Amino acid sequence: MDKQDVLNALAKAKEAKQRKFKQTVDLIINFKDLDLKKPENHVELYIPLANRGRPQRLAAFVGPELKANAKAAVDTVIDIDEFDRYSKDKKAVKRLAAEHEFFIAQATIMTKVASAFGRVLGPRGKMPNPKAGCVVPPNANLTVLAERLRKTVKISVKKDPIFMTSIGAEDTDPSIIAENVMTIYKNIISHLPNEEQQIKSVYLKTTMGPAIPIVKAAAEEKKVKKAGKKKAEEPVEEKPAAVEAEA
Repeated sequence: MDKQDVLNALAKAKEAKQRKFKQTVDLIINFKDLDLKKPENHVELYIPLANRGRPQRLAAFVGPELKANAKAAVDTVIDIDEFDRYSKDKKAVKRLAAEHEFFIAQATIMTKVASAFGRVLGPRGKMPNPKAGCVVPPNANLTVLAERLRKTVKISVKKDPIFMTSIGAEDTDPSIIAENVMTIYKNIISHLPNEEQQIKSVYLKTTMGPAIPIVKAAAEEKKVKKAGKKKAEEPVEEKPAAVEAEA
């Protein structure tokens, strides 16, 4: 799969019926021969993209040391004094989970974060994760971290052999979408035991449009070209001249 394959699929995806709202462009990757019962085969990556289109929404769990810093950097700040209220209101925590892609936490209060929010955020894979740099010291500068997280896509393949994420909007420059696709694809295959051999198919689609194959389309095209080339190279068998019957 290369950038041109992505651009070709994107052009076909945009041929779908236009809607009255701005649609996102989604990337879907299906895997094969990946035994997810084995933890060593799980994929969890945090990949910053050059331009993600729609910025990720961020929330932060903080103490007094980080409160002012967080207010200037993220969308929602949850002060430690509010933890008790949230621990008694599961619906409010669910709304937080639905409205934010990443959660940052001050390391010194991480135990209290887990106690108040872990039951909801944990199963959704949204607890503050050190791998993404989301557990920070009380003197951290959140501005740089927030800028990176807003462009970051989380890749998690643990239960089902499929991954889907938004990589731009329908009016995003096609070259940016293609770059995002290739960045994600290359990072994923580099973390698979058998790399590209474990990619079953890759698709692009708009929010309401059909899924357009990228990898599958490219493979079929190469197969057709190869078959055509082979046919052209085959020698033409001359038929023997008909023998006229004797009078």
